[in-house]
Amino acid sequence: MDNQQLRAHILSFSLDGGPRGNQGYTRVLLQLFGYNGHGKSSFINSCKYVIHEEEFIEHAEAGERQDHGAVTTIRKAYKLTENITLVDNRGYSKENNFQRAEIYAQLGNFIPIGEEVEWKKNYSEVMDKLEDADLDPNYSDFIVPILVHSVEHILPEEEKEEMKELIENCYKMTGIVPIVVITKRERGIVKNMKEMFRSLGAKEIIAIENFTRQDHSPAQGKTEDILKILTKALECVTSSLNEERGPRAQRVQRRKFLLNYIYQADLEQEKHKWRQEEEKKEEERKEEERRREESRWWWKLLTFWKRKYNTPANA
Repeated sequence: MDNQQLRAHILSFSLDGGPRGNQGYTRVLLQLFGYNGHGKSSFINSCKYVIHEEEFIEHAEAGERQDHGAVTTIRKAYKLTENITLVDNRGYSKENNFQRAEIYAQLGNFIPIGEEVEWKKNYSEVMDKLEDADLDPNYSDFIVPILVHSVEHILPEEEKEEMKELIENCYKMTGIVPIVVITKRERGIVKNMKEMFRSLGAKEIIAIENFTRQDHSPAQGKTEDILKILTKALECVTSSLNEERGPRAQRVQRRKFLLNYIYQADLEQEKHKWRQEEEKKEEERKEEERRREESRWWWKLLTFWKRKYNTPANA
């Protein structure tokens, strides 16, 4: 299909089109996630621009603050079509287990849209958030995870395992392997980045250049890449709806996963505290032993000098 046909397909997409109907889902939620400043908000602006062919508008504020914090700290929804909504989730930097649980809570739709996302530090804080979400549960959103990652950010070895786990857990939560969108493709070696993400478990990896306020002139290739990502996301939805997939059961499974993850994170935090306490005790024991040894040394030295100078000459 050419770009006009792809655009028409996206605009006319309906959850009722499959052989099993919508199964209780009412909209597709394209959940964007990834590091701070990698282009999630810019991708939203690009999608809106490409689909509606309107004057470029910065719907989502893009960029980073001067203090290197994320511009987006609130889960924000941007309606793309009657049936498709883009969600700009709060980006992360280097997260601990409880911050990662908060990322999964965003992806699992347990944090209401429009709510401030605060990184949690312990079990009780995350559980309070999860209990609040159960007061008004959302069953009807079909979630498609989209991982946005800049080609400029080459993952060090210690972060690759974390990213692999993140991709695997996204699949466990949503039933869909996240689509990887590589941004700023002109600023790095896309081939290497694609190979890296494939090795981490990703399947669909598409490199793009976002439209921006400074550069939004119509470009066939840039438009095609954005449409390709949206089309791939809808293919995931259609393929999944060909099988029995109840929204309530899916949410229950996501909740079970998140509860188990939080529980394991709490265990790990307690183990870490225990190790720190044991290390502190060991350091204190060593310090006490050092002081005793030093005291013994001084006592021996003092005894030696006393004997030397206090012993009679004709002894």
